[in-house]
Amino acid sequence: MNSSFRLAETQKQQFRDQGYIILEQIIAEEDLEMLRRTCRDAIAEIEARMDAAGEDVMGITHRGRRYFIPTSFETHPELRRFYFGDLAQELLLGTLGPNAWLFLAQFTVKCAHTGLKFAWHQDSGYVDFEHDPTINLWCALDDMNEENGTLYLLPFSRSGTRVRVEHTTETGTNDRVGYLGDDPGIPAIIPAGSIIVFSSVVFHRTGPNTTDQDRRAITVEYSCKPMINPSTGEQLLWAEPFLKDGRRVL
Repeated sequence: MNSSFRLAETQKQQFRDQGYIILEQIIAEEDLEMLRRTCRDAIAEIEARMDAAGEDVMGITHRGRRYFIPTSFETHPELRRFYFGDLAQELLLGTLGPNAWLFLAQFTVKCAHTGLKFAWHQDSGYVDFEHDPTINLWCALDDMNEENGTLYLLPFSRSGTRVRVEHTTETGTNDRVGYLGDDPGIPAIIPAGSIIVFSSVVFHRTGPNTTDQDRRAITVEYSCKPMINPSTGEQLLWAEPFLKDGRRVL
């Protein structure tokens, strides 16, 4: 990881004002190659589960079109240095705050030619109770452009909200949709190794992949405390401690 990187005050202010920042080519080359290898393995693993179940769709994953694959460092220990590294620590201290728990990490892949779009949503729209916003580190494993289905963002100043809104489920894709306006958003045209840091209440979407190469990313999401459903007392997804009072606990 890039241990010498420090967020500038202007970047921290943009995050506070608009809910996101973009950092180009910040992932170390050895980590980028490790993430690509692990992504390949994760695709093979989920396809094996689909084969065993006789299914081509699991949740919002569609075989041969797009993949959303939660990938834990417990099954892939090489990911630990990325999920809990110096760079993640610096980014979280400048956006989430001094306390951080790993909430979810998943590879997101749009397959060549057939990669499906992903509808306008907030990450918080996939959580069915009120909660403190989480932080997503959306990491580009390939060069990203409009042709291969990059991320589009709606800054706070354009979406008109800084809070979670109710989403509906889109028939056919199982996507949750929270924005129906006509603003196309800001496309992230970025090289491989870049990271988009954004709040879970920022609206974002991705387009289809019309190129002849897969488009790969990994999203690593952190919360300021374990995500507990107040109605049931059940924990949502992961709660791996990372930072406490600004210090690493692992």
